[in-house]
Amino acid sequence: MVATISSTSTTLPHICGQEQEIADIVNHDEKIFADRSDLNLDQLQAGFACALHMHQPTIPAGENGSLICNLQHMMENPHDGDNHNATVFAWCYSRMGEFIPELVAAGCSPRIMLDYSGNLLWGLKQMGRDDVLNNLKKLTTDTTYQPYVEWLGTMWSHAVATSTPIPDLKLQIQAWQHYFAEIFGVEALKRVKGFSPPEMHLPNHPDALYEYVKALKECGYRWLLVQEASVEHLDGSELTQDEKYLPNRLVARNSRGEEISITALIKTQGSDTKLVAQMQPYYEAKSRGRQQLGGQEVPCLVSQIADGENGGVMMNEFPGGYNPAWHEIKNEGNVVGFNGTEYLELLDAKGITEADYPVCQAVGQVKIWNVVDPASTTTEKVEAAIADLNANDHQFHMDGASWTNDLSWVKGYENVLEPMNELSAKFHEKYDRLVAEDPSITKTEAYQRSLLYLMLVETSCFRYWGQGTWTDYARKLYADGIASLG
Repeated sequence: MVATISSTSTTLPHICGQEQEIADIVNHDEKIFADRSDLNLDQLQAGFACALHMHQPTIPAGENGSLICNLQHMMENPHDGDNHNATVFAWCYSRMGEFIPELVAAGCSPRIMLDYSGNLLWGLKQMGRDDVLNNLKKLTTDTTYQPYVEWLGTMWSHAVATSTPIPDLKLQIQAWQHYFAEIFGVEALKRVKGFSPPEMHLPNHPDALYEYVKALKECGYRWLLVQEASVEHLDGSELTQDEKYLPNRLVARNSRGEEISITALIKTQGSDTKLVAQMQPYYEAKSRGRQQLGGQEVPCLVSQIADGENGGVMMNEFPGGYNPAWHEIKNEGNVVGFNGTEYLELLDAKGITEADYPVCQAVGQVKIWNVVDPASTTTEKVEAAIADLNANDHQFHMDGASWTNDLSWVKGYENVLEPMNELSAKFHEKYDRLVAEDPSITKTEAYQRSLLYLMLVETSCFRYWGQGTWTDYARKLYADGIASLG
């Protein structure tokens, strides 16, 4: 196996160039947590899993429009809006490197899953924030702390899946793997088996979801986190409350009748930072009991994720909620914290596999398969069904689903999405044939620069924050991306 993943460029982040080496690293079935876990499913009532999502976009706001991290922009402009929080944000990115060692030293068995966008990791590097990165490296590379911390993969530039051109999904996923491996090492990347979708977004167009799941599995991922409202039973009914606290098998069927599946852990409730800041998953797990799965009784799992830095609750209340909970767990013991891969591996050890999990699909797909026979589906039949449903069913859409049902990542953002799709098309028109003929093209600085701008245009922030400055940033990135293609 390759010993290192590193870039030859001193100005660009390492986001491509070693695709085959990365594939060789991540595609394995080795155990990550089970052999080192101090948990026994037979002795536990229930469990919970908490993840922290961290992100700062890259923006063209440096000198002469150069690319800088939004965190740097906040620090340089402390009197604008909420920018005075920048120093606290930086501490939030670093502080798990303090909390976990302190808890382990006190005899506790804490757990945390970490989701950091590639933008943020690159931004910390650009800013010279080795203090933050070294704290994260301690958790990631020191075997003392590896049983307690799980990194989750994500899209490099926090791209929302439904509004990301399908050919770019795998590029985003691979880019994050490249950059993570460069910072934390090959062995750390081998342990990344769970995936955290930006905005908890799940595509529901059959072809988009199929390609998304296919890309995840080709990149070595075993499971992903999904929002409860983004999935349904195959007959269109909602998941039962008990099913939300067990792993599910997410099935994706495309318009050609091909089928693929991946394990999904279900995040319950909407986006509320207090859920993790105040350790709500722990207290909810205390109210739940063991459940039946694969003919056996197992502890259920309450899964939650929250922004790790955003809002006063997370900035101020999280330490006082997170740290004391683990001392309480140490003393009580039958309701505990898991990491996602750890929980699945412990189920595996009991002979419970994905074949035993409840089955779900992306929400809204039942309406398609009710009029298109999956056994004889074609792309034309599926697109005709979607067009008819769009015309006659006001509740139907193919915009996907995320942590919020009142925000579309598509409608109203044509001024960003159309240039994004154009840039993507031009990128693939220039490079797809060249890369197919000579994969080493992805090592060139020209390819790397064009890929960077393509991914940056796809960052969700340029839609989430509305029209104005943020869409202006997107147009600047688009222009620079077009220029990079020559």
